[in-house]
Amino acid sequence: MSVQFPVVGAWYFDREQQQLFEVVALDDAQGTVEVQYLDGAIGEFDLEAWPQLPVAIAAAPENSDAGYELSQEDRCPEDDIIMPEPWNNPLLTIEPDLFQGYED
Repeated sequence: MSVQFPVVGAWYFDREQQQLFEVVALDDAQGTVEVQYLDGAIGEFDLEAWPQLPVAIAAAPENSDAGYELSQEDRCPEDDIIMPEPWNNPLLTIEPDLFQGYED
């Protein structure tokens, strides 16, 4: 039994090639499903032929980003909030008073 429609970000197992892959894009204009295998190889399938392919939905592997060649240090923690620097704050352009020993 094959999967009826591919979902971007979902993992599938190709029973014919015995390989795990992730759908990374759907190209409606070209009619293709673009995939990336666990080893980093890129491939594509015809969207019309997808229902006849011997693929099944699979769970994402533990090292699912191995194909992207990311080390543990390169990964962005999902729980951290990234705040940009306030580069356009007009108060940052005001220079402080540097008169030593003078008070109002």
